Amino acid sequence: MEGTLDILVMVGQLILALSILVGVHEGGHLLAAKLFGMRVEQFSIGFPPKIFGFKYGETIYSIGAIPLGGFVKISGMIDESLDTKTMEEEPQPWEFRSKPAWQRLIVMLGGIIVNVITGIIIFIFLTYSLGESYYSISEVNKLGIVPGQIGLDLGFEKGDKIVAINGESFDKFSDIKDPNRLLESNSYYTVLRGDKKIDLPIPSNFIEMFSSKDADDLFVDKIYPFMVGPLTKGKGAEKAGLKPMDRIIEVDGIPIQYYHEFKAELGKHAGQVVKLEIQRPTDKEMTQFNDLSLDVEVSKDSVIGFGVVCLLEPTILQYSFLESVPKGAERAFSVVWVNIKAFGKMFQGELSPTKSLRGPLGIMKTFGVTWDWIRFWTLTGLISMVLAFMNLLPIPALDGGHVVFLMYEIISGRKPSDKFLENAQKVGMVLLLGLMVFVFFNDIIQEFF
Repeated sequence: MEGTLDILVMVGQLILALSILVGVHEGGHLLAAKLFGMRVEQFSIGFPPKIFGFKYGETIYSIGAIPLGGFVKISGMIDESLDTKTMEEEPQPWEFRSKPAWQRLIVMLGGIIVNVITGIIIFIFLTYSLGESYYSISEVNKLGIVPGQIGLDLGFEKGDKIVAINGESFDKFSDIKDPNRLLESNSYYTVLRGDKKIDLPIPSNFIEMFSSKDADDLFVDKIYPFMVGPLTKGKGAEKAGLKPMDRIIEVDGIPIQYYHEFKAELGKHAGQVVKLEIQRPTDKEMTQFNDLSLDVEVSKDSVIGFGVVCLLEPTILQYSFLESVPKGAERAFSVVWVNIKAFGKMFQGELSPTKSLRGPLGIMKTFGVTWDWIRFWTLTGLISMVLAFMNLLPIPALDGGHVVFLMYEIISGRKPSDKFLENAQKVGMVLLLGLMVFVFFNDIIQEFF
């Protein structure tokens, strides 16, 4: 397990992201309720016990000690507090239950709408500030791909050139792992092997394989020349005197040209000291080199500690703000489509919930042990869209459950009884508690067993 500082960094990122997203979600409910003249008794980020709070106007604002959610308590509404005493009294003008059904519907959708808006805004600004950088499939296909074990099991061979997914051409090499494509029915890759085109069927549960932390290495990688990037402090590369922009041309007397060849040779010397032949540039244009040999200590997991610089030519795109708006919105909503497809596959029995659902521990690990603001905001945007989708599920106790009952009332003209809503809330809370327990323990099993 990571060191204490690494854990604190991961936990800190998770808590900050959830606090922001829970705050805006519950804020959406609060603003909509106040807009229609409803009394909001309490607004909380996090669940009790309360750490801090104050009262402003009619509302108590607080921060709870359990940072895995939050709530807004609106007068006259049957919610997770199950405070039904006031429901026995005559409705008051400021209460949720006394307002028209369309206003109550907007209040219940308020948090979901704000989460969607938040996700879209985050992706718009990420797109505008960072642009887009990727390796095109045409660039990758100059040399082809090299498969790991997952790729070999699927039928890939070294040097294959991927030319289509599900019969359609594509531009970005990263699209070979696009969940939207992998979750389609009867998916397949088309590869060019020599002068023959071959279709490789994709199993219906193929996306589950990417839940493994080693999945990227085990699937397929591009074949590419490389040079040394940033060094990891205290590792073999730094200790031996390797420098950024060095090019490794031999490992223990074996000539290598591409990164996968270097990894394969290094793997033969785990836990040993290996001799590397290096070309070190002597000019900024990198046209002149000095040759030297270095003895480098290889760790037991077959690494020497440096970032890899791929020497293929990337495609770099910059977008104006107006161009970033549709691009960012498309990125945000693609998260929703992926979740819809994944849930459909789970209900059809094609995906395993144990491998597809992750909870706080899995999310925390995704943030990583270094505080990277680009990764942080990217994941926060993703989680915002996922929260919007999950809250729209028609489960009592979630916003989506309330929406279903309100739509019934609007269409039929009949309001469900308070007793029915109370019992539905109890059932929903049991379902959610069961789901939370399942996801939490599944996280532990996936991570440690």
